[in-house]
This record gives sequence, C-alpha cells and structure tokens, in this order.
Amino acid sequence: MHKPIFIFLFFVQWCSAQQSWTLQQCLDYAQKNSPDIQQSIIAVSKNQREINMAKGKLLPSANTGIGHTYSFGSTINPSTNSREALNVQYDQFYANASLDLLNWKNFMTISLSKMNKESSEYRLKSMQNDIKLGLVNLFFQYMKSKSWFEVLEPQISGMKEQIARTEKEVEIGSRAKSDVYDIKANFGTIQEQWISAKNEMNVAKLNLLAALNINKDTVDFVMIDHVSKPLPFLTKENFIDQLVQKNPIYLETQKNMEIADQRIKVAKSDVLPTISGTYQWSTFYSKTLNASGNISFSDQFSQNKNQQLYFGLNIPVFQQFQVKNNIEISKLNKLNTHFENQKKLTELYKNLNIIAEQYQNALEKNQLLEDNFENQKLSFERSEEKYKEGLIDAYSFFVVRNNWLQASNNLINSNYNLQQQMELLKIYSE
Repeated sequence: MHKPIFIFLFFVQWCSAQQSWTLQQCLDYAQKNSPDIQQSIIAVSKNQREINMAKGKLLPSANTGIGHTYSFGSTINPSTNSREALNVQYDQFYANASLDLLNWKNFMTISLSKMNKESSEYRLKSMQNDIKLGLVNLFFQYMKSKSWFEVLEPQISGMKEQIARTEKEVEIGSRAKSDVYDIKANFGTIQEQWISAKNEMNVAKLNLLAALNINKDTVDFVMIDHVSKPLPFLTKENFIDQLVQKNPIYLETQKNMEIADQRIKVAKSDVLPTISGTYQWSTFYSKTLNASGNISFSDQFSQNKNQQLYFGLNIPVFQQFQVKNNIEISKLNKLNTHFENQKKLTELYKNLNIIAEQYQNALEKNQLLEDNFENQKLSFERSEEKYKEGLIDAYSFFVVRNNWLQASNNLINSNYNLQQQMELLKIYSE
C-alpha cells in the first residue's frame, strides 16, 4: 500500500534534484538572486527617496505643541505683572508653520538627487552586466574542463584493455616486452591528466555554483548546440566606440561629470540670499495655586490667543570661509571624478579590445584546428590499425594518440572560446 507512494516520492525527489541549466538559465537565475544586484536595486530605491526628501523641502513644515509648567516661589504674577511669592501653574498651546519662499539650494538639490538616481540606475545595469560577464566566463570554463574530462575518460578503460591484450601478446611472443612498459608509462600519464581534468572540472563547477549563490551540487550545466555565425560588424573601425558609447559604464561616467558640476552649483547656492516665512498661533492659561479668583480656562484660552506672521530675508555675508572652501572642494571632487572616469573608460576599452581580439583569433584558428583534428584523427585510426597488426611499437602509437588527444582538446577550447567571446560581445551589445 505504501510502496507505490514511496516510489513516487523518490521519483519526484530524484527529478527535482537533477536539474540541467543552460547558459541563459544561469543568467536569468543570477539576475533574480544575486545579492550584488539586489543591493544595487536598493541603492536605486534609496536615491528615489532622496528625491522625495529634496522635493519635500519645497513644502511648509508644521508643528504643534503644548507645555505645562509649575513655578514655585518668587515669580511673575500674570495678572499684575509684578514679582510675588506665588505658586503658579502655566499652560501654553501653539501651532506654527514655516516655509522657504525662495531658496535656490532646494532646487539645486532636487536636480542633484535626480542625477544621483540616474547614476545609480547605470550602476545597476553595470552590475547586471558584470554578473553576466563573470557567469559567461565561469560557464565556459566549466564546459571546457568538462569536455576535456569526457575526452580522457574513455581512454582510461580503453588503455586498461590494451594493457591486458598487450601482456597476452607478449606472453605468446608476438610483441616485445618493452611495449608493455611503454603502454603502462603512457597509461600513467593519461591517468594523471584524467585526475587533473576531473579536479579542474569539479573546481570550475564549484566556482560556477558559488557565482550563482547555490551552495549544494544540485545543478548540472549543459551547452545548447548551435552553429556560430561570424559577427560581420567586427570589421568596422568604429565597432568598439559604438559599444562603449551605449555601455552603462560610459553613461555613468558622463552622468557623474554632470553630478560633479551640479555639486558645485549646490555649494555656490549657499552664497545666495534666501526668503522665508513663518506663521504661529498660540495661547496660554495660568492660575495661582491654592488661590481664589482665577479666571476660567475657557476665558483665558480665548483672551490670550496670539497670531504672528513673519517674513525674513537672509543675506549671507561672512560664513567663516565655509562656503568658499566647500566650492573649492567640489571643484577638486570634479577633477577627481574626471580621472576616475578615465580609469573606468580605459578598462572598458581594454576589455572590449581583448574580447574582440580573442574572437578574431578563435575565428581564424577554428577552421585550422578542425582540419588538424581530422588529420590527427585519421592518423590515430591508421596507427591503431598498424599497432594491432604489429607494424609499429607502442611508443610510436602513443605519440600519435597523444597528438590526437591534444588536437581534440585544442579544438574543444577553440569552439568554446569562439562561443564565449560571442556571448561576451552580446552582453556588451545589449
């Protein structure tokens, strides 16, 4: 009764544990789950809040309050306005509102906040691209190491059979005993390569899983087979410039220069006059404790009401050189931003030029490596026949085999390098 249920649950668990992701699935998952991207999204939201705060300064601020005071001993009698020995209770009620009628700094700050938000959006896009670029490199590193491991793995079992067959041939005298030594020596070399390839594959997978923030080995990665078409626009002289000019890093550098200029304007706005207005309403109630004849609360509340309306013009004259120094600091910050932008753009140009160069190199080498692989394969197959017929010794045969394996590895790396550079260029082209 319970056995079918157990088998079903086991099957469901097994299926859920065996996931195979393509490169695009990795990129989509990282965009939703990367902590770095989420932090960049938070930064954009914070900048939106700063815009709201800056706009809020254009609105009036309002306060209301109440105060309750007891005074004992020598104090001013509210009724006679003379000093007497009294115990008095005093209550005050007030409400006020103030507004900056003219303050250029508020408007400058709103513009600055909007620029900061735009800059943070470019940083978010740059972060998304950085995550994609890193994943593409790690994904293809894993695929290359995995493919090399898969090339070497069948060689192990095949060489074990070959050793056993050669030992029998030595026993019956059809082969020299040195062939056994040669094949075992070569088998040791292949085993070492296989172990290293396995380790490299496992480490590459762990790095890829870590980049995806996955802590358990529950995902395998697969490559979709497709024909890589050459990118004709790589031959254009302005190709790199076109990619740079629409890259978020470049756009952020341009926005950062605008921000630096705006910060200078904000600093200079402190030397401009400001106009402010304030309105206040208040009233109070007082009574002498343990005394008769106090006026009632309602009467005092009405009689003591007071309203004030204030307009003020503030003209900065001397501010201890604070404004002047803030302006000069903002100018120095602009100069520093310029140099920071230069470094970022130089790095961007370098990365794009390297990718384009590697793409061209892989494109040129690919056909040559395919031809070499086919020739090495034919040479290996013919040498294998000769070895079985006893026409060549083991050492000569394994030299040919190793050349074929190396040609296979070179072709695998070239194919993946070509696809890797295309994926990188695709990200820069988005």
